[in-house]
Amino acid sequence: MGAIQARLPLFLSPPSIKHHTFLHSSSSNSNFKIRSNKSSSSSSSSSIIMASIKVHGVPMSTATMRVLATLYEKDLQFELIPVDMRAGAHKQEAHLALNPFGQIPALEDGDLTLFESRAITQYLAEEYSEKGEKLISQDCKKVKATTNVWLQVEGQQFDPNASKLAFERVFKGMFGMTTDPAAVQELEGKLQKVLDVYEARLAKSEFLAGDSFTLADLHHLPAIHYLLGTDSKVLFDSRPKVSEWIKKISARPAWAKVIDLQKQ
Repeated sequence: MGAIQARLPLFLSPPSIKHHTFLHSSSSNSNFKIRSNKSSSSSSSSSIIMASIKVHGVPMSTATMRVLATLYEKDLQFELIPVDMRAGAHKQEAHLALNPFGQIPALEDGDLTLFESRAITQYLAEEYSEKGEKLISQDCKKVKATTNVWLQVEGQQFDPNASKLAFERVFKGMFGMTTDPAAVQELEGKLQKVLDVYEARLAKSEFLAGDSFTLADLHHLPAIHYLLGTDSKVLFDSRPKVSEWIKKISARPAWAKVIDLQKQ
């Protein structure tokens, strides 16, 4: 799920989307159609084709952002069903049936239910390998193995420090809490060491797993997005190869759609 959400059990969806679901439609000029969760006339409801993929989460959540970015990269239709965490919906029976740990996101694809964002993204990349961006190599075992290495690096080395740093730098202020300068200094020191490894790696290849964008790159985007709006941005900017890599992955159209969704 990610350290940020573990520390913020009441992470909220914006009030403007609390009572709606969003349907991605690749054939529409807009990314989403809005369907009220409340009852509506048959004429309005019949104009919407329901997607088989449903995501239960909120677009401000780093873990949900990871899944949304993957869905956009794969150009898949999906329905986003906001979870009202302030009201404790994530701890109610209906959501616990989707994620027994009472966390977000959860994904439904037909009769399959999954939780844990990184497991969800890997499922989407492999199940829908012929759609959109590849994200995981299906042809070369060596490239796939290298991708898996950097997926592990993100989950084990990068995210634990980056997410905690974002919690200190961003989310504490949002929830009226006080940032701990000592924690920020310690976390930045740890993250610098990780980014030094990234700088060396990215001097050898355009992306982490090679010369193509993969899930290994995508998984970094949520935490980086929040940290770029803080003084910790210097950690990335001071490393030319890391900075160049971030500019490339942040400029992807799929990621822009995730950020736009946060504004709705």
